[in-house]
Amino acid sequence: MILQKVSQTTLILFLFIGLLSCETEPKEKTELNPTPEQKVFEINVVVHIIHNGEAIGTGPNLSVDRIEKQIESLNNDFRRKAGTRGFNSNPISDDARIQFKLAQTDPAGNPTNGIVRINSQEVNNPLDAWGFDYFANFNYWDYKKYINIWTAPLPESGIDVYLGEATGPDTDLPGNELFTGGEPFYAEGIIINHAHFGESDIESDYNLGRTLTHEMGHYLGLLHPWGGKDCDNNDYCDDTPAVDTYVYGCTSFKGCNQEEVMIENYMNWTSDICMNTFTKNQIDRMRYVLTHSRKSLVDFKE
Repeated sequence: MILQKVSQTTLILFLFIGLLSCETEPKEKTELNPTPEQKVFEINVVVHIIHNGEAIGTGPNLSVDRIEKQIESLNNDFRRKAGTRGFNSNPISDDARIQFKLAQTDPAGNPTNGIVRINSQEVNNPLDAWGFDYFANFNYWDYKKYINIWTAPLPESGIDVYLGEATGPDTDLPGNELFTGGEPFYAEGIIINHAHFGESDIESDYNLGRTLTHEMGHYLGLLHPWGGKDCDNNDYCDDTPAVDTYVYGCTSFKGCNQEEVMIENYMNWTSDICMNTFTKNQIDRMRYVLTHSRKSLVDFKE
């Protein structure tokens, strides 16, 4: 059972997966070529709820309402929607024109609400090592057509210890070596601790559903602002103030070149309540990924 196999020490280690850089020379900057009026990219997601036999709406077996509100929050953040926590008036930010919907058709062509519930007690998972392949053995949809999101049924001791993680795209953009790899070698998608999925009343700085926003940024090609912890080559986005160390909390500080760190950026580890910003360069980078290495995911919405 997953809850017995993952120790707190292991969880802490997983929190830092993919953060260390490889000993390689940085790639030359790729020209992203944004266009003035870009169509909205719409992407299908499937949420695999892994639970331990609880009733729907209890513990890890999250309610439909909470799942739907998490996707709504994700869209508010990516669309910088006015009147929501995802809005900001920062001139270096913008509407990413990327939005997500729970899939309406499954891989076999049958109607679905985009939510799959799996009782881990009834599945003989051949893997006992935590990771994307482990969760994919419970359920996995075609990664070329859907973004697979798994919620992990971790105990309360996992709150604030393990939030989530994502595989990154295989891209020609600089910093590609810093991502956790996915297909064709490993299953790909996003894993979120069920306690941090959507808005909740848990006592945590990460209780407003921003973990998914952050991990979706990774899935679409964004690095942490500190990247490989190098002031000269960090996240390869010129409009995010350079920083070479982890960024927590809600208090800004001086980063590289004595610039104030952008604590409100979704790609930091700052508290959910402080986050509300993707920069224009970050948006260009995500849209580049969606027109190249992840283009099979995209439907256009006028």
